[in-house]
Amino acid sequence: MMVRNLARRGTLFVVAMLFATSGALRLGSGVGTALARAEDAPDPALAEEMTCETPAALAEALTLRENRVLTQEAALQDRLAALALADAAIDARLAELQAMEEELRATLALADGAAEEDIAQLTAVYQAMKPKDAAALFETMAPEFAAGFLGRMPPEAAAAILSGMSAEAAYGISVIVAGRNAGAPTD
Repeated sequence: MMVRNLARRGTLFVVAMLFATSGALRLGSGVGTALARAEDAPDPALAEEMTCETPAALAEALTLRENRVLTQEAALQDRLAALALADAAIDARLAELQAMEEELRATLALADGAAEEDIAQLTAVYQAMKPKDAAALFETMAPEFAAGFLGRMPPEAAAAILSGMSAEAAYGISVIVAGRNAGAPTD
């Protein structure tokens, strides 16, 4: 039962990590281009614009450069806004996944509790039956299934049912009950 819970948690973790990776890839797709543009050598046309001999030409070159810087700044602001939106979307999806995981945990706990209650009730029914009738029923069950019920019963009730079964069936079930915890860690 614990292994299934761990497997489910692992699956949810993997799904969450896939969403996070997808978001990170989307966010990082423009970073390489921006870094490449920043490292490029200055444009030769710009170098010509900056070599001005008159104050009017210098003023015009500075105005052009200021406009270019303002355009780049606006583009950066747009990118920052897009990154903020993407970050908010990732946070919202992560919160959504966490809420879904909590809901799934609650549902699994409810289902596990209901299954345990059903098995306990069925064990009580078999225990309340006449040992001879219960023995006939247990002989028709798969030995692993019968061993599960007998292992939950008090020793007196289990002994009464086993004594009514054939020797082969009783032996097979006894071996399963005895070996259930053989592989459990002893440390």
